[in-house]
Amino acid sequence: MASPTRPDPFPDAFGDPFLDLLQGPLATLAAAFVDLPPCIQPMDHAGQRTSASAVLDEVAVRMGGEFPYFHPLYAGQMLKPPHPVARAAYAMAMVLNPNNHARDGGRASSEMEVEAVAEIARMFGWSTHLGHLTSGGTFANLEALWVAGQLAPGKRILASEQAHYTHKRISAVLQMPFTTVAADAAGRMDLNALEDELRRGDVGTVVVTMGTTGLGAVDPLPQILALRGRYGFRIHLDAAYGGYFRLIADQLEAPARASYERMDQADSIVMDPHKHGLQPYGCGCVLFRDPAVGKFYKHDSPYTYFTSDQLHLGEISLECSRAGASAVALWATQRLLPLAVDGEFARGLAASRRAAVELGRRIREDERFAGFPTGPELDIVVWQACGNSVEQKSARAQRIFDASATLNLHLALVQLPEAMFSIRDGLASQTSVTCLRSVLMKPEHENWLEEIWGRLGSATETVLDLDR
Repeated sequence: MASPTRPDPFPDAFGDPFLDLLQGPLATLAAAFVDLPPCIQPMDHAGQRTSASAVLDEVAVRMGGEFPYFHPLYAGQMLKPPHPVARAAYAMAMVLNPNNHARDGGRASSEMEVEAVAEIARMFGWSTHLGHLTSGGTFANLEALWVAGQLAPGKRILASEQAHYTHKRISAVLQMPFTTVAADAAGRMDLNALEDELRRGDVGTVVVTMGTTGLGAVDPLPQILALRGRYGFRIHLDAAYGGYFRLIADQLEAPARASYERMDQADSIVMDPHKHGLQPYGCGCVLFRDPAVGKFYKHDSPYTYFTSDQLHLGEISLECSRAGASAVALWATQRLLPLAVDGEFARGLAASRRAAVELGRRIREDERFAGFPTGPELDIVVWQACGNSVEQKSARAQRIFDASATLNLHLALVQLPEAMFSIRDGLASQTSVTCLRSVLMKPEHENWLEEIWGRLGSATETVLDLDR
């Protein structure tokens, strides 16, 4: 099968206009500092240029051992290539290496961060907010739960058993009590189990996951908001993976759509531009609906904040030094691809979701597999291999995973309760089963679906033939 053509604006990782994009802008950047006297740079020393070239060749050889995350045949974990503009902007910013802790170390890049974060907040319907970028979703969630603990000291944090494990770990670091809430058969937070915990009267915050990293399940936000009205607690949205789907909420199934449409009523939101947002690692974002929570960050630095009366981002962040280049890359990407419901960025998300929906349909209709009956809600597809027992299903999933990799189709594995799947073969226990998992988060996955399906089929037949 001929390789499909990749659609713009997501060109190939190799052969893209990355270097060409940098030539003119680097000259413009250099012109801004033309009045400075010349100084010796590290690469001016004798032999360094030749040695550096050899070192970089060695780096290239070593990096060739990575998985091809940039390619559509990589459909395993949540790994997506940064947009060429993001890479170029990041590289250009690294000439100066700004630090967005204070405007003294990141004057222009701090302004770009404020603007980029404001655009993300507007995507969720917030015209006022407090927020900033972080090194990733883990630290962003830590800040959100830290603020929650300041507002409700000693009260419990609740999160679904399908929520990211980082919440339990963060709560332990912050020495805040944490309780796991059961999930239903679709992987969403179970509302009856949640209310059982709320009746105890000691819950300060409920973490609502807008797209679990295992299944892509979306917790039922409207119903949890109703419970907030009765029991009084903060709602923190962990949208690190699924936040951008707010732009295509009208294309989601009714339960997920209803949750995305109510995101503006949460107290805090975390998302990761380095997932669907086409950014290099690490780039997370934390947002608070009420800017007054900034009082908890208040501190003074006798040597850091002195060249500007404007807000320094370090004054609203637990992290100190942060890469200004991340803000520059995000700003440039959103300038090229605005976060608009009818924009090109949103169309890329829609393409990813269509690919996942189609793959899910094919899996459910294929007797070699047992498809997840209620998904995908976003762009993660999870399925079982056929088998007469949990052990046989798990073993076959592992072998299909390995056989697919030999065909350059890279999938993932996940452990789930058997009861989450249909009971067509009479198995409905809580026994854990190894399942195959695919994250179709690249827009080009839609055009490559036939190739993916063909290779998955070949790998599966190889495994089944050995068992016959």
